[in-house]
Amino acid sequence: MTINNSRPAAGSTPTDLKPEEIQGVIDRILAKEEATAAKRSVSPDSPSGFSRQAQALSVQDAEHSVFDGDQQDLQDRRALRRVAGLSTELEDVTEVEYRQLRLERVVLAGLWMEGTAADAENSLRELAALAETAGSEVLDGIIQRRMKPDPGTFLGSGKAQELKDIVLATGADTVIVDSELSPSQRRGLEDIVKVKVIDRTALILDIFAQHAKSREGKAQVELAQLEYLLPRLRGWGESMSRQAGGQVGSAGAGMGSRGPGETKIELDRRKIRTRMAKLRREIAAMKPARETKRANRQRNEVPSVAIAGYTNAGKSSLLNRLTDAGVLVENALFATLDPTIRKAETADGIGYTLADTVGFVRSLPTQLVEAFRSTLEEVADADLILHVVDASHPDPEGQIAAVRAVLADVDARRIPEIIVLNKADAADPFVLERLRQREPRTVVVSARTGEGIEELRQAISDGIPRPGIELDLLVPYQRGDVVSRLHSLDAEILSLDHEEGGTRLRVKVRDSLAPELEPFTLHA
Repeated sequence: MTINNSRPAAGSTPTDLKPEEIQGVIDRILAKEEATAAKRSVSPDSPSGFSRQAQALSVQDAEHSVFDGDQQDLQDRRALRRVAGLSTELEDVTEVEYRQLRLERVVLAGLWMEGTAADAENSLRELAALAETAGSEVLDGIIQRRMKPDPGTFLGSGKAQELKDIVLATGADTVIVDSELSPSQRRGLEDIVKVKVIDRTALILDIFAQHAKSREGKAQVELAQLEYLLPRLRGWGESMSRQAGGQVGSAGAGMGSRGPGETKIELDRRKIRTRMAKLRREIAAMKPARETKRANRQRNEVPSVAIAGYTNAGKSSLLNRLTDAGVLVENALFATLDPTIRKAETADGIGYTLADTVGFVRSLPTQLVEAFRSTLEEVADADLILHVVDASHPDPEGQIAAVRAVLADVDARRIPEIIVLNKADAADPFVLERLRQREPRTVVVSARTGEGIEELRQAISDGIPRPGIELDLLVPYQRGDVVSRLHSLDAEILSLDHEEGGTRLRVKVRDSLAPELEPFTLHA
C-alpha cells in the first residue's frame, strides 16, 4: 500500500476567486471531510472492539436525573471538545474560517504478563476509554503475551514492527502504551513506529490537566506533570553539548564558545525544579484553609462521610441524588477532580457531611497520589466511606482491589466501609449477588433511577457515629439558645415537652457536650 503524504506547496492557494467559486470550494471541502469521517467510522464487525467500548462512554442527556441540576459546567466542557475528521493543516485559503482542532487518532498497545486474557482486554478497553476522554479517536489495539517487558522497546522488535504496520495502515498519529514507559523504552519504540508514543501515566495526566478547575486542583496537576517530566527531558544536537566554562574552550573553539558550563537540558531541569518548589509552597499555603474547615466540623463533632471509588463509578451522581448538590456529572473518566462537600441529614435529624472525591484507577500514577494527598485527606479523615462500585463493569472485583490499594496508601483502610453497588439498573443480577456474597456490607442502588437510595440512607444513618450519652434536661424558656443548639447537629432528641418550668427534653449527646449541659440535667 502506498501512502501519499504530499501536500500543496506553500503559496499555491487559489487567488482572485469569485464569490460563487469560493462557495463551491467550501462545498467541496465539506463534502470531502464528510467522506473522510464516514470512512473512519468503526463498523460493528471491525476488529477495533476497544474503540466501540470507548464510544459507549459517550454522554447522553437522558442519563442525567432531575437531581443533577442544570449541569452548566458540563456544557462548558463539551464546548471545548475536539471534532473528528477535521485537520489543522490548510489545503486552501478558504479553510481558515472553518478549521477546527484535529482529533488525535491513536493505536493502543498493551502487554499480558499476568492474569487472564479477559483481564488484559479489560485493561486495554479502559485505556481506550481514557483515550476517548482525553479527546482521541481510537482506531485499533494490540495485546502481546510476554513474561516481562522488553528493556529496549517494551514490546519487543517483532511486535513493534507489527505495531508500525498498523500505524501505517490506519493513518494513526499517536501510539498509547498501557503501562508506564521508561525514557529509553519510549525513545526506542518511537524510533520504530515513527509517530509519537505516550504511556498510560502521561494520558491520565493529560485528562487531569483538561478537567482541573480550582486553583488548588490546577497546581496539583501541574506539580504531578512536572514530576513526571523531569526524568524524561530530552535534547538533541547542540543542546546536549556542554558549553565550555571560563578559559577551558579558548584553545580551539574561539570567541563565543566560553560560557557558564551548563547545557540547555540542565537549565531546563533547574527551571522545572524551581517551579516544582514554588508549586509545593502554593499547595502548602492552600492546605490550612481546608484544614480549618475540617477542624470546624470536627470541633462541632459533625460526622463526615466520604464517597470514594473507581473513576466513572457514579460517585457524583450519587452525591446529587443524596443532597441535590448539582455537581457536574459526565459519563467519562476523571470527570471530578475537585472535592465537593455538602451537608445532609438522617431521617431522625442527625446531620453529617458528604464529600465527593477524585476517582481512582488501576496503576494510578504515584505522582498524582502525592500531589492530591491534601485532597485525599478528606477520605482519610472520614468517619465512614461509601465505596461506590460500577456493578455493570466487566471486572468490579478488580476495581474494588484497585481502590483499596489507594486507600491503603493514604492510611484510610481502618475507616468503616460500605460497598455501594451502583448502576444496578444495568448490572447482571448474578454479578450483584456474587458481590453481595463476597462483601460483608453492601447496598445495591441506582443513582440514575433512585433504586435502593432509601436503603443507602438508612445504612449511612446506622454507620455514622452517634451521640451516646442519654440525659434528661429541663431548660428554662429564657435559654432558648440551648434548645436551638440541641436541635442542630449536636444531639439526638428522643422526646420534647413544654412544662411550667421550661422545656423538658430527653436527648442523646456526645461526650464533649455533656459537661456543658450539666446545669440543666435532671438527676434521678
